[in-house]
Amino acid sequence: MTPAEAASSRRAAVSAPAAPLTLRGIVKAFGDKKVLRGLDFDVAAGAFVAIIGRSGCGKSTLLRLIAGLDAPDAGAIDFEGGATVVPRVMFQEPRLLPWANVIANVEVGLGTRRREPNARRRALDALAAVGLADRAVDWPATLSGGQRQRVALARALVSRPRFLALDEPLGALDALTRIEMQSLLEAVWRREGFAALLVTHDVAEAVTLADRIVLIEDGAVALDLDVALPRPRLRGSPAFGRLEETILDRLLDPSRSA
Repeated sequence: MTPAEAASSRRAAVSAPAAPLTLRGIVKAFGDKKVLRGLDFDVAAGAFVAIIGRSGCGKSTLLRLIAGLDAPDAGAIDFEGGATVVPRVMFQEPRLLPWANVIANVEVGLGTRRREPNARRRALDALAAVGLADRAVDWPATLSGGQRQRVALARALVSRPRFLALDEPLGALDALTRIEMQSLLEAVWRREGFAALLVTHDVAEAVTLADRIVLIEDGAVALDLDVALPRPRLRGSPAFGRLEETILDRLLDPSRSA
């Protein structure tokens, strides 16, 4: 099954379809520095796309534009469904409210819908989806780093997003916790059917999670690869290693072609 066919199969199993995304001619500058240079980019409905690249290449800027946290200087960003699509964002830091317990932090993700009668039930369901149903009344300070990131993921998921943007959300975790969180992210994405866009420095993480890997260099797409490996991905397999090596070679030596 191709990545597109797999995404289509997942969409059929969920009530709220994932949101296809199209960007055309995106330009973004900060002062005299042009970070994105007429970039064209697409994310198919239900796809999991990873963006990689060196620091300062524009990948986090691209994610912020897609999430609506910044505006492009030129170009168009279009979701199918328009204003009805509200991308959710998961950052590297959990950004939990220290004065609120776990369930209240998850309810923040509902926005004004926190007042609805089923808000608490939805928050509990989101916590259950990330394996923390038993920590609902605990305080963030009592949780490990990985558990705090699970709460952040539950907060992002509680509104049942059609598009989830992930800005290096696992970068601060230890190696074992990071692998566990990768498995959790994959499981939740496959179950919920949303489109996901992951910014990461970790090539192995990109190969583990993504249908498609996009390398950004100097504000433009330098490499765009489909990941046809079966799931779950086996890190020690020859196919995994070959793909990782191809991406690393291109990342470390921009003069090389894919």
